[in-house]
Amino acid sequence: MNLSSEAWTDLEEVETNLALLPVGSTEQHGPHLPMGTDTIDAETVADRAAAEYPKSVVVAPAIPVAVAEEHRQFAGTLWVSEPTFRSYVRETVRSLASHGWDRVVLVNGHGGNTAALREVAGRIVRHDDAYTVPFTWFDEVGDYRSEMGHAGPLETSVLRCVEPEVVHDDRIGEAAEDGSERWGHWQGRVNLAFDSEEFTDNGVVGDPREASAELGATLLESATDALTDLLEAIERR
Repeated sequence: MNLSSEAWTDLEEVETNLALLPVGSTEQHGPHLPMGTDTIDAETVADRAAAEYPKSVVVAPAIPVAVAEEHRQFAGTLWVSEPTFRSYVRETVRSLASHGWDRVVLVNGHGGNTAALREVAGRIVRHDDAYTVPFTWFDEVGDYRSEMGHAGPLETSVLRCVEPEVVHDDRIGEAAEDGSERWGHWQGRVNLAFDSEEFTDNGVVGDPREASAELGATLLESATDALTDLLEAIERR
């Protein structure tokens, strides 16, 4: 049940304590994908899991601006500091919990959010009247996880599956040629780069020419199944 689409009187009748809070980002995704890619992905996985789960699940509006300063040199990228981001997430969860939806999964679509979401979830569990865990969709796609990159084959595939009209197919070749094969500059296990501009000219990491709508459907199925399994585990706690 999407919270934004319902009247308050209908939400008052919902008998569940489960909620999903999609968390995305507004940041560059190469020349071929939109700035809201991470938000679209997070919303899609959350909506599909809520539809598949046998009991009611409330889906909150997505948080669209997050921890993305590493992409700041690319036009249009928006970001907030980690303390601001964590506070916003925590207070949003607190408001959900005030209505009885106090078991909340933070459905994440952006790698830059991962550390902050884990930290704030722990703080919520320890100090607030709610139980919260982070879930990053691309961590739940099996062997494909190693191909994630940024605006590469995985993200391009998901958008080709759910919103193909937003993918600039005529720019895929350019995206691949001017992108990078690896996230960062590494010395052993140390990444010497902090910003994406240091290692990719156009913001792309990975080869989006390998993307397909069929792969996108496979990725979404894996992520959705993993999220419904997580909801079941949380409900059993």
